[in-house]
Amino acid sequence: MAKYGRMGRSSSHRKATLRNLAIALFRHGRITTTNAKAKEARRFAEKLITVAKEDNFNTRRKIARDINDKEVLNKLFTEIAVKYSERNGGYTRTLKLEPRRGDNTEMSILELV
Repeated sequence: MAKYGRMGRSSSHRKATLRNLAIALFRHGRITTTNAKAKEARRFAEKLITVAKEDNFNTRRKIARDINDKEVLNKLFTEIAVKYSERNGGYTRTLKLEPRRGDNTEMSILELV
């Protein structure tokens, strides 16, 4: 059994979705998405922040594989990781919203704490 949500996507589509959600989260600090995507994006983003707390050439290259926006990558290392340097996990928060009007899908806000 998988330890992650497949979200009805192929592996490459799932990776691209998580990367895009993480970039949007780091750029804006808060995003609105479905519960399933929020849960998976939370796991993905928290791992990136944990790695970014140690700022060196190797960790920048590791994270640059997933974050292909230089502006967001720089913000992750200079602002976000520094902000959470004393914290051991729990960098994000999920707030549930009312269901989406069109298809009644449960929605959430994913934000940096």
